[in-house]
Amino acid sequence: MAKNRFRDIKQGRVRESKNSTPKDLFSFAKRGDIFKAILTDSFMLWMPVVYLVFYFVMGGRDGFAEHKMLGWLYIFIPLTIVEAIFLIKNGQTPGMKAYNLKLIFIPTCKSAPITTIFLRQLLSKITFILFGWIVLFFRKDGRNLHDLIASTALIYDNKS
Repeated sequence: MAKNRFRDIKQGRVRESKNSTPKDLFSFAKRGDIFKAILTDSFMLWMPVVYLVFYFVMGGRDGFAEHKMLGWLYIFIPLTIVEAIFLIKNGQTPGMKAYNLKLIFIPTCKSAPITTIFLRQLLSKITFILFGWIVLFFRKDGRNLHDLIASTALIYDNKS
C-alpha cells in the first residue's frame, strides 16, 4: 500500500481505511485491571447482597446451608440486576470506574444496548460457574467468554 501524500490528505482525496479493527480504535483493558475491578465490585456490590440474603432472606447461615441452590439464586438475580443498572446508566460498575474501564459494544464501538448488557451479565454468572473465564488467558485482548458471546469488551475510558 502506498504512503498517503500530505496534499492528497489535505484536499480530502484520501479516505479512511475500511479495514480498521476495534484494536485500532481503542485499547482493551488489561487482565490485571479487570481482575482488580471485579475484586472491587465483589466488596462493593456482592457483599451487601450476600449479607442481605444470608441474614434477612434465609434467616442466617443455617438457613442458607439448608437451601444452597435457592440461596445462590437469591444472590445472583439481584446482583445481575444491580450490575446491569450500573452498566446501563454509565457503562461502568463502581469497580470499573475506579480503574477507568468502560463496557462497549464492539460492532458499534459505543455503549451496549440494554438487552446485550443483561445477556452479558447473565452469561458472566454462568461462565464463571462453568470455568468460561479461563478463555481470557488464551486471548491477546483478554476478553472473557461472556464478552465474546455478547460482542462486548472492557476498554480504557479516556474521557475520565
